[in-house]
Amino acid sequence: MNQRLADEVLEVVDGRDTVIGLARRGDIHAQGLLHRAVHVLVFDQAGRLYLQRRSANKDTHPGKWTSSASGHVDPGESYEQAARRELAEELGLESALEPLGRLAACALTEGEFTAVYRATADQEPRPDPHEISEGRFFGLTEARALAAGPMATPSLGLVLGLLPA
Repeated sequence: MNQRLADEVLEVVDGRDTVIGLARRGDIHAQGLLHRAVHVLVFDQAGRLYLQRRSANKDTHPGKWTSSASGHVDPGESYEQAARRELAEELGLESALEPLGRLAACALTEGEFTAVYRATADQEPRPDPHEISEGRFFGLTEARALAAGPMATPSLGLVLGLLPA
């Protein structure tokens, strides 16, 4: 992990997702402390889901496929604010967000309480090349199959599990 990211300060939460303090991102990950994150699932008008492949320089799961946009919740930020920020930073998109649900912190989420949102893109995503090595739209069946395999982040299957069957 690069030093800038390791020094990023995030909120630490307890088992009920209540903020109990602040810590450096590097320490949070090294010590397995609970914290907060968001995932956004972006669909096009045809109902296809955009997934991104994490860049090779990411500190966790480099080169793996994951949700359309995701990231940590900054101190003082709501889950929804974080989702809007990540959508803009990673894909250059602004969109209405529909809450899909929450995931409890667990090993597959790497200790992250996670809020998941759905968005519909009226324009083509513009992936940030520092964050994303590639991205494309998938049919849901294809996305679920990808999530079940070794080329996906551990949390992708849980995130997709919040979508209606």
